[in-house]
Amino acid sequence: MKPRSAADASSVLREGQAAPDFELETTGARSVRLSGFRGRWVALYFYPKDQTPGCTQEACDFRDASARFADAGAVVLGVSPDMPASHERFTSKYGLPFPLLCDPGAKTAEAYGLVKRKSLYGRFFMGVERTTLLIDPAGNIAKIFPKVRVRGHAGAVLDALRELIQH
Repeated sequence: MKPRSAADASSVLREGQAAPDFELETTGARSVRLSGFRGRWVALYFYPKDQTPGCTQEACDFRDASARFADAGAVVLGVSPDMPASHERFTSKYGLPFPLLCDPGAKTAEAYGLVKRKSLYGRFFMGVERTTLLIDPAGNIAKIFPKVRVRGHAGAVLDALRELIQH
């Protein structure tokens, strides 16, 4: 994963701009294209890795709120560098009702400016920064949730979605 500078990231993600389109593989040898959801709201969340505590909690929180997202006319999509087999196990184990998209090499995350320098136990590495975007029906970024803290996040995204829909 090639790092992006802070200037690159700020020029990539801005509310009001068109969300970069992508086509990514999901489970069942299917592919999903962001532009295929035009006309609907999309809660697009990027996360680092399947089966880790924070990512599992985030996925389960979106799962538990998925009916409310659907009632608001939105689809939830999760994106990580994991491969289809990993997503299949993760989806099956936790009963996730939305697609998890495979971003090998984090190329889509990089296009969104979300590959950042991270640290864990004193070691530094490049990885996907947990971030959620609300994409409006026209395909524009309506709201960005950077550096997500998992607790309460799905509810905050749903609240923001409802507020955006009302305006």
